Amino acid sequence: MYKISIAKRIFHFKQPAGTSRGVYTERKSWLVTIADGEQCGVGECAPLPDLSCDALPDDKYEETLQHFCDELMNSGEIPYEAMRDYPSMLFGMETALLDLEAKKKDRDGQLFDTPFSRGEKGITINGLVWMGTYEEMLSRMEAKLKQGFRCVKLKVGAIDFEKELDLVKRIRERFSHREVELRLDANGGFRPDDALYQLELLSQYAIHSIEQPIKQKQWAMMAELCRDAPLPIALDEELIGLNDRDVKRQMLRIIKPAYIILKPSLHGGMMGCREWIDIAKNEGIGWWITSALESNIGLNAIAQFASTYPLTMPQGLGTGMLFTDNIPMSLEIRGDQLWLR
Repeated sequence: MYKISIAKRIFHFKQPAGTSRGVYTERKSWLVTIADGEQCGVGECAPLPDLSCDALPDDKYEETLQHFCDELMNSGEIPYEAMRDYPSMLFGMETALLDLEAKKKDRDGQLFDTPFSRGEKGITINGLVWMGTYEEMLSRMEAKLKQGFRCVKLKVGAIDFEKELDLVKRIRERFSHREVELRLDANGGFRPDDALYQLELLSQYAIHSIEQPIKQKQWAMMAELCRDAPLPIALDEELIGLNDRDVKRQMLRIIKPAYIILKPSLHGGMMGCREWIDIAKNEGIGWWITSALESNIGLNAIAQFASTYPLTMPQGLGTGMLFTDNIPMSLEIRGDQLWLR
């Protein structure tokens, strides 16, 4: 018989995290602790305001999460089908149970049995450059390269496009595509009428891919961009709220992106991400996994989950140093790799 407790926690960013949707200064999470009498496991439920399909008012979120925890206590199992539309809650409960099972087997912190989870191998990750002024973004870019990153993701779509284009140009003048892989993330910040022209301008600088150039739920327009744009397009926000397996397959067949970006807190927990990966493989679509501004509790679980797959490209798992009051954990970045000590 499980005992489950829920604790709200607010984390504070070291510096404001800017996207085309706005600026984050703090991050709200709910930590779920599942105990079986002798051991306990902890998971993080961290919806993103105005983005997650289960981003509810605080009292409603806690009430819904408590309901699912009660179901787990009564049945001994996570109610997966009932939780399809509550990915952040599902991910937290999945993590807590994995953590509990690991401790019962005397494998504290080792959620999966992989070389990464055992501390034998790192995961190559991309560096992340947040939006800011032109000077701030250039300085952040240079700092990431000095740290040893060879794949860097730039947030674009918020400051003047000409300045963003000039920033990309200056980076490419200093570093060839063989030295630095450039990924862009627009977070839906481009206007549909301008997007193709902007992507054509960006394509001359050997861009690996651009995430979500226009806002989600414009399938016909996004399909046109994926067909006509001279650089690969990856979907991120487009996946949010598509929690039925058949709908996932339908969307990917209509839009035909080059890649999908998977975040367990947003895209169905670990269960939902496994579905996305299976469908993407069948459709010939690439993928990688990223965190969604979780604390180290969530980041650790996402990284270990990612390590259960053969990873062929850098993952987006470099968000562990964002908070002034993060939860201590044995995660560290060495060069361009994330390691679990």
